[in-house]
Amino acid sequence: MSAPNSIKSEKLARLIGTPAAPVIIDVRTQEDFEADPRLIPGALKRSHQTVSDWGKACAGKSVIAVCHHGAKLSEGTAAWLRQLGADSVVLEGGFVDWEKAKLPLVPVAKIPKRDAEGRTLWVTRARPKIDRIACPWLIRRFVDPAAVFLFVAPQEVAAVADRFNATAFDIENTQWSHRGELCTFDVMVEEFGLGTEALLRLATIVRAADTARLDLAPEAAGLLAASLGLSRMHADDLEQLEAGMLLYDAFYRWCRDATDETHNWPTNKVKP
Repeated sequence: MSAPNSIKSEKLARLIGTPAAPVIIDVRTQEDFEADPRLIPGALKRSHQTVSDWGKACAGKSVIAVCHHGAKLSEGTAAWLRQLGADSVVLEGGFVDWEKAKLPLVPVAKIPKRDAEGRTLWVTRARPKIDRIACPWLIRRFVDPAAVFLFVAPQEVAAVADRFNATAFDIENTQWSHRGELCTFDVMVEEFGLGTEALLRLATIVRAADTARLDLAPEAAGLLAASLGLSRMHADDLEQLEAGMLLYDAFYRWCRDATDETHNWPTNKVKP
């Protein structure tokens, strides 16, 4: 049982990747952070010394404070955040217990540089279908919840990335693109250290649907059909992205929680 105003790693791990995920703030000392420059998925790095400033933006939100051992820095930060109107608790055992549990950690070096408002900025081709919806879903759910996505004409992706300091993805000759038989979603799962059983299963479905190899996963045909249907329903790429977030939320929860569940009709058929 968790102590008052705390949450266990296993419970937090169940929240990450879902629409109900809390804000996660890493307040480890710079020395501890430099010793292991990785973050719990979706976490932001902040200094406990300036919590009275950045903490104002957390008012009304559910926040998890994370320090090295889950002691003084996170306890003090969480208390400050509660003073500022946040529903804030501490990660029990801190970063150390999370790592001991072998839960995912995202290398900070892989996360693109953030803008003045602390967001990562990404750009890709307009009229997304599968990979270009799946990747933004992965980024927002596990890397940067505030990430911004620009959808532009294919021939302008590289120039827009350069002029707007954005990171291009799912385009040839970039870091975040297909590699061999892997699609961009596969690459992001690997590079961001997110290779959980559920995300690897989802990656296979995305790859199968995105590369016309529906034999790789029986669910791929359904993802392809739903993705093409969304592209016909929404002329606006950002509207399609928002609709696609719910689609991938559902596929992720199936991959994580429901693969063994079946459904038959009628449920109470009378035996002869």
